[in-house]
Amino acid sequence: MTYIVTDACIKCKYQDCIEVCPVDCFYEGKNMIVINTEDCIDCAVCEPECPVDAIKPDTIPDAGKWIELNQRLAEKWPNITEKGTPPDDADVWAQKDNKLALLSEAPAS
Repeated sequence: MTYIVTDACIKCKYQDCIEVCPVDCFYEGKNMIVINTEDCIDCAVCEPECPVDAIKPDTIPDAGKWIELNQRLAEKWPNITEKGTPPDDADVWAQKDNKLALLSEAPAS
């Protein structure tokens, strides 16, 4: 099993999950964080840290699309090991659903 980040993270990027990960398997894009599903050790410590409930186990419905998205982007984006600052409007975006169309595949700058 692995954990995955869903579209609830898009435009929020709170990053509370980063500092608790014992294997540094998070990668940062312009407006989302993803998990390298091959490096995730299934410890689950990141899941309760996410204030928008974006981190899920790979047993959710439609997990396949999230596994593919997370792994593909983790291979393109830089690894992140320290919590950064979320966007100024993160609290506004945290209340929104179905944000996949807003995903930028650009790496963090």
